[in-house]
Amino acid sequence: MKHLFSAFYRRLEETDTRFERYLKKEIDWENRLIGITGARGTGKTTMLLQHIKEHYGNSPLDALYVSLDNIYFTTHNLYSLADEFYSLGGKELYIDEVHKYPNWAQEIKNIYDDFPKMKIVFTGSSMLLIFKANADLSRRVRHYQLFGMSFREYLIYEGLLSKSQQPFSLTEILENHIPISQKLLNEIVPLPAFSKYLQYGYYPYYQEDIPGYGERVLQTFNTILESDLPNVENVDFYSINRMKKLFYILSEMVPFTPNISQLSQMVDVTRHSLMNYMQLLEKSHSILLLKKETTGIRQMVKPEKIYLQNTNYCYALSSENPETGNLRETFFFNQLQQNHNVTCNEQTDFCIDGKYYFEIGGKNKNTRQIKDLKSAYLALDGLTIGFRNEIPLWLFGFLY
Repeated sequence: MKHLFSAFYRRLEETDTRFERYLKKEIDWENRLIGITGARGTGKTTMLLQHIKEHYGNSPLDALYVSLDNIYFTTHNLYSLADEFYSLGGKELYIDEVHKYPNWAQEIKNIYDDFPKMKIVFTGSSMLLIFKANADLSRRVRHYQLFGMSFREYLIYEGLLSKSQQPFSLTEILENHIPISQKLLNEIVPLPAFSKYLQYGYYPYYQEDIPGYGERVLQTFNTILESDLPNVENVDFYSINRMKKLFYILSEMVPFTPNISQLSQMVDVTRHSLMNYMQLLEKSHSILLLKKETTGIRQMVKPEKIYLQNTNYCYALSSENPETGNLRETFFFNQLQQNHNVTCNEQTDFCIDGKYYFEIGGKNKNTRQIKDLKSAYLALDGLTIGFRNEIPLWLFGFLY
């Protein structure tokens, strides 16, 4: 226990509070049981430590942060730790990397039931199926998901935008994009910053080493497949290698309208395995699957298009500059999917929430393709300020 507190205090001392992820303000920290999932590298650990530091300072006694990949848990179990902490007056237990601990769901459920005055916050991989892990636990937990940085957050992180700048809803952008853009243009020059964001602004750790960022992104992807995935799903070494091969094949073809039979031959797996691999890559926040607007068993059919999950992957995997149209569509899909349902449409690039239609392009793209559609818009790259239903693409980076 003393060793865990010492490590905890060191991490609190080193935690920078100058920049906070969007989700920190959205979480109701008063809940007794909170689960936070998200892709590796998005800032879950930092967010927990910032919250603790803000409320308890650098050396609290009644709050404790532990990571379940700590060597301590090779000879101790989580429940016993909670029992000892509670007996010493502990009130809040913050548990990181739960997917690294085999029986996490049952033990957290037991801690919740047996220590009624203790609050529990835990984090895990984006692939973690919290609501399938334990039926009793799922009824108790308040679940949040953390995505990578939005363009708005990147601007704040870079010191180019005031921390007080809040996100806009999609409705606000669609109805008031001109005055919103005018206001923002008094503070920022968006297009040069937007170009940099597409290349390296999605994961907060980019500031540690911008020249080596692309390599680190790919290392993170490998860690997700080789370490996180086997802790969550029953996959073997062969399947992991096939998923890597699939990911790299897709990176050369996106945006890709898949021929499942052809793709399964290229990866050398069955159709069923290929579909399963694509779903796992989607859960791991490695790819985006654009599907038709449908529900139920139809969701198991092949996606209409496949994208890499964010534009930073596009740059990391490209030997040359990625295709511009792919970057634009990937950015739009990535930023919208956090709070909205993004599906395909035969006439336009995307349909949002079943009622808004978007065509993505450069600033000279005309409205011919959407002229017969209601609630249809152009999201245009290279545009500083819009006009009517023509909206700057960068502005959709202010949705969260």
